[in-house]
Amino acid sequence: MISDIPDFPSDTFADVLAANEEFAAHFGSSDLTGTARRGLAIITCMDSRIDPLRIVGMSAGDVKILRNAGARVTDDVLRTLVLATHLLGVNRVLVMPHTNCRMASATEAEIHAALREASGHDTRSLDIGVVTDQHESLRLDLVRIRAMPYLPDDLVVGGAIYDVHSGRLEPVAG
Repeated sequence: MISDIPDFPSDTFADVLAANEEFAAHFGSSDLTGTARRGLAIITCMDSRIDPLRIVGMSAGDVKILRNAGARVTDDVLRTLVLATHLLGVNRVLVMPHTNCRMASATEAEIHAALREASGHDTRSLDIGVVTDQHESLRLDLVRIRAMPYLPDDLVVGGAIYDVHSGRLEPVAG
């Protein structure tokens, strides 16, 4: 029933809506298209310390940004890359995990225990995707992209770890 749909929680999002009003008043990117002008897709973490466009010196419209906990190449990331490479102008991919990542600081069991403590829920049915060796996990994620048969053969794939303390990227062979 339509009457069961809750109202938008305007009070809780008042700061967001006010900031959007200011943004919209000065909005100047209406000429952008859905393609990545610079042909780049960045796969990175959801960590709020990461500003992918500024890190690589690009702007809105230049890059497709895919984010998840730990910057992992998941099935959904691969699905999105298929769309981005064939329909949205992407011809290169940067996988960019970061230092001081929560997904690289504990075991799968420890994360599940922390989630149970915080929420009361047993989350063990979820694959959290923790990383015990960031360099090796990054290399495996690069292989995963390169092995995806639906991606173009000439797709250029690279990986670099972003240092949240220095702002620098450390390229990783793989």
